[in-house]
Amino acid sequence: MKKVLIISYYFPPSGGPGVQRVLKFVKYLPQFGWEPIVLTVEGGDFPARDESLLKEIPPSTKVYRTKIFEPYRLYRKLTGKPAAAPVDVENIPLGDKKRSLTESIAGFVRETFFIPDARIGWYPYAVPNALGIIKAEKVDAIYSSSPPYTSAVIARELHKRTGLPWIAGFRDPWIGFISSPDRWFFPKRIDKYLERSVYEEANLVECAWRGIVKDFQDKYPHVNPLKCLHLPNGFDPDDYPQDDEKPHEQFTVVYTGSMYGRRNPATFLRALEELVQEGKVNERNIQLKFVGRFGAEVKSMLNATTIRNAIEVVPYVTHSESIQYLLKADCLLLIVDESKESSEIVPGKIFEYLGAHRPILALAEKGAIAEILEETKSGKAIPNQDIDAIKRTFVECYENFIYHKKNFSPDGEKIKQYERREITRRLAGLLDYVQNHR
Repeated sequence: MKKVLIISYYFPPSGGPGVQRVLKFVKYLPQFGWEPIVLTVEGGDFPARDESLLKEIPPSTKVYRTKIFEPYRLYRKLTGKPAAAPVDVENIPLGDKKRSLTESIAGFVRETFFIPDARIGWYPYAVPNALGIIKAEKVDAIYSSSPPYTSAVIARELHKRTGLPWIAGFRDPWIGFISSPDRWFFPKRIDKYLERSVYEEANLVECAWRGIVKDFQDKYPHVNPLKCLHLPNGFDPDDYPQDDEKPHEQFTVVYTGSMYGRRNPATFLRALEELVQEGKVNERNIQLKFVGRFGAEVKSMLNATTIRNAIEVVPYVTHSESIQYLLKADCLLLIVDESKESSEIVPGKIFEYLGAHRPILALAEKGAIAEILEETKSGKAIPNQDIDAIKRTFVECYENFIYHKKNFSPDGEKIKQYERREITRRLAGLLDYVQNHR
């Protein structure tokens, strides 16, 4: 069996959506002739941890863990944040909220020295270890998963030194994305150089959503556009136990994931407040469950709303528990960041929603998400600021529940194309291609 070295910062016990893509590749690649060997970090400073995912790593999979210098620990000390505080949900504020002096200094350090990102402290440990692994294991190809983009920089160096074929995987765009630091001239030039060199030198670039492909082609039109391919995220049917679908007494809407900054429930809450005031929805007949990690501003919104008695906030749970929440919902809420990229963004969560076969109400601009929902007949996408449309759609779903209407019929065959095994089969085909065209 051929061997592929997978370079990924996010790997169990890391939790969150980023880990699922690589974990499922590791699970299914052996079925298509590729043995995965994983290079990851030891004691990573993960935004979320899910120890239960360790059980999902196939027993035969070799996982190598190396040291890493994690600057976020120092960042917390400088800014006075708790040692266990998640940096992501508290570090991307809503609108133009000003940073404190210590946050500004820490931000300047991050923007100036941590290029391409704050995980660059993994590079000096990962490269020499990886070279030893490649030699000992007789590796045939390299696959990197980004973000963090440091993974791609590590893979680029290994590709240069060994000549092994390399596929660079991206779950988000690189420079200019929502969470990208606003660098000044010199570090921006370095970051741009690294991004361009990765796109130029990788044998293939695979992207989790089409907007990343478009971003790549717009930035670097001189690079062969055919080398950049779309491999969507997906869901694993094995994660979904049979559900007895007991009827609920209340119309239950579930959101799972994280929310902060420009991804927030402000307009959704306003729409529901108006519906209750207008008498079109009875607050006692609804339950809104927000499951995951939420920034302080989002928590304030949930506490301040006039319908707070209908809201249950559940802290971060394991992946298997989050699936249980999806299966016990009458409607699934998806909220996408409001940004210039919003019409292209496709969070991996939407595919897990698809796997639950529940109606999806997505607050997202018309674009990629709307196309997926229309294709699979799984729900509706509504612009975040269109309060009237949110109200109409919510009332439709609510009345379907109240009056026991059965007018939701997702297209099971269309949904199947997003199963993780199928996506992994396509990745294995790309690995075969680059290995045969060295």
